[in-house]
Amino acid sequence: MTHGRLRKAPENFLDRDGVSQVFAQARNGRRDFLRGAFAAAAAGAAIPTARAAQGDPNILELPEHSKGLGQAVATDGYGKPSKYESNVQRRRSPGLTQTPQASVSFAPLQSLFGIVTPSGLHFERHHQGWWDIDPSRHRFMINGMVKTPKVFTMDELMRLPAVSRFHFIECGANTGMEWGNVAVPTCQYTHGMLSCSEFTGVPLIRLLEMAGADFTNGKFVLAEGADGSSMTRTIPMSLIRSGEVLVAYGQNGEMLRPENGYPLRLIVPGVQGVSWVKYLRRIEVGDQPYGTKDEVIHYVDLMPDGLHRQHSSIQECKSVVTTPSGGQALLDKGFFSVTGLAWSGRGKVKRVDVSVDGGRNWRAARLETPVLSKCLTRFSCDWVWDGKPAIIQSRAVDETGYVQPTYRQLRAVRGKGSIYHNNAIQSWLVEESGEVKNVQMG
Repeated sequence: MTHGRLRKAPENFLDRDGVSQVFAQARNGRRDFLRGAFAAAAAGAAIPTARAAQGDPNILELPEHSKGLGQAVATDGYGKPSKYESNVQRRRSPGLTQTPQASVSFAPLQSLFGIVTPSGLHFERHHQGWWDIDPSRHRFMINGMVKTPKVFTMDELMRLPAVSRFHFIECGANTGMEWGNVAVPTCQYTHGMLSCSEFTGVPLIRLLEMAGADFTNGKFVLAEGADGSSMTRTIPMSLIRSGEVLVAYGQNGEMLRPENGYPLRLIVPGVQGVSWVKYLRRIEVGDQPYGTKDEVIHYVDLMPDGLHRQHSSIQECKSVVTTPSGGQALLDKGFFSVTGLAWSGRGKVKRVDVSVDGGRNWRAARLETPVLSKCLTRFSCDWVWDGKPAIIQSRAVDETGYVQPTYRQLRAVRGKGSIYHNNAIQSWLVEESGEVKNVQMG
């Protein structure tokens, strides 16, 4: 059985009248909960066993894929997922933006395994549409408080020594629709503006050194994108001096996808996604924050007193149970593996606790390796469901000691009128029917 899928004891697999009835009872979820497992059973075990019980003389007949010639290697040169996985896809939220160019698409967290998001399922956020830029014409400039302004071609950047690192990226508006009350039904829509990849590129600090940046007086840099929105964000030099900030061209072993900033984007680990400027064309060194439109008007936090808090860039410690989660259904009582993701913009996840009774009692979950800094961490916890209503939650703690807050704790500081930087504990209600719904606890 594939690790991490909701499952029952093997002897219960065939206690249904038929695989088709099992599918009829399933809901959207992590591969529709056991969909792959039941499909495998239908092909290799369930159907032959059922036939054996009926005395079918064809019980030993091999399926077509075991006795025929398979398909040729794909002629288009790029592998595709199985047709049976066509339901696993990014999804837009109708009405969330006024135009498709200013779009959001959510990653299917409930259908993913491990910590890496496939590039084709990576969440998207565009302010004025995406572009497929000719890398031979793209240029990257460094100017401002530097001795020698530089202009790099892609070829010049890619000849420099590179590093590869795994990091999560989360939009500052992730879970934003849940600030006031329950707004959306599934994990994909509550937390799907989140992804994690292996990024490859050149540390920005090395490029600044090549340009002779003034590290004494230059306290900030301005990152500017080449798309029509001219996305610009201020990045503190203190983050860059750590060596973590990358000028990246690679993602998950290949070039960036156009939707993710091809051919060049900024990687700012732990900081909200809007600062990971796509289609990166310029870095300017300065001595104070630039106060651009995208950081003084947008991506700000509305506080209870009516004032806006600016520059809330670090994504605080957060977690979510992805299975079972909203929109899914438990098919029967018994053993399940509760699993999910945890992350922190301040470093490594130290611990994740799981509750199945709405936060009255907590148990430490297993942290699956690798556990990396400013990266998604997969956790899991054993659970035997007795068929009664349950409320499942997860609570993450990072290496700085920060504990993920409840909604009551977060709203005591931030109120209910905000949009951005919601890292409150998520609750999923498992009903007696097995259906899982989004609810909020204090």
